[in-house]
Amino acid sequence: MSSSPPSLNRFLISPQYSIYYRRVKKFDWEPVTRSDYVALALLNGRVQYEIGDRGGTISSGQWFLLEPSDVATLRSQAIEFVMLTFAPGFLIDHAIRMHLIGPEDTLAFQHSLVEGDDRLIQLADNLVTELTDEKPGREIVVGALAEQVVVQILRHYSSPRRSAELELSRVGLVDRRIRRSVELMHAQLENDLTLKEIAAASYMSTFHFVRVFKKLTGTTPHAYLANIRSARAQTLLADPNISITEISTRVGYSSPSHFSKAFRQSTGLSPRAFRKALISSY
Repeated sequence: MSSSPPSLNRFLISPQYSIYYRRVKKFDWEPVTRSDYVALALLNGRVQYEIGDRGGTISSGQWFLLEPSDVATLRSQAIEFVMLTFAPGFLIDHAIRMHLIGPEDTLAFQHSLVEGDDRLIQLADNLVTELTDEKPGREIVVGALAEQVVVQILRHYSSPRRSAELELSRVGLVDRRIRRSVELMHAQLENDLTLKEIAAASYMSTFHFVRVFKKLTGTTPHAYLANIRSARAQTLLADPNISITEISTRVGYSSPSHFSKAFRQSTGLSPRAFRKALISSY
């Protein structure tokens, strides 16, 4: 019986989109609301997923699409995948330029699972080739491939959505009722924010805010804040001139060890291992 290939990670992080190629022996994605749109291409293996009260299996060759408001759980053993995350402003701007939605619309995916799309499958394979080959200019090629993924998904699997609750703010696609609190989390990421302070930003009592926040996002305010901190840390790790100790302070952790533990829980890697897997600095 042949053993599975060794684990491998290659990442490219940028402000508008990030790309993660991973070959891992175990993959667990806890139910956390993300602020970005997500497109995951499964290259090998099978993944069990749940989105709210829906669930199913992602098989090799399929793409899995998530909107910022989706709360998903993914479980698998021994898989290989490419995941792209897109800032809402980036994706919505492309959709407007393609005349798919209007300036007042947000963007929805028509399906969670995409299968039988030869173009997307080829793009995923091309991304893996560029991310794993040590060739000059690969960052440029990867960026061009990411743009092609965006166009293909928007052309065939997106639709406009109007919502009285959701709005595109400076921190992403956020429900109006909790927007001020989410903006506070982003603006004061380095501070030890109390739940009372976070709730007060949305003019709610702590008790009412926790209930509303959990209903809207599927997670607690502090779990959401931890996710924001992890995303910011990933961006900072792409700059080799910033030490891990300084990053831990910038994203609100009292010690590098506390930061390392939280980061590993979020990404499955230590900050040092994550930085080593980056193919480019932005």
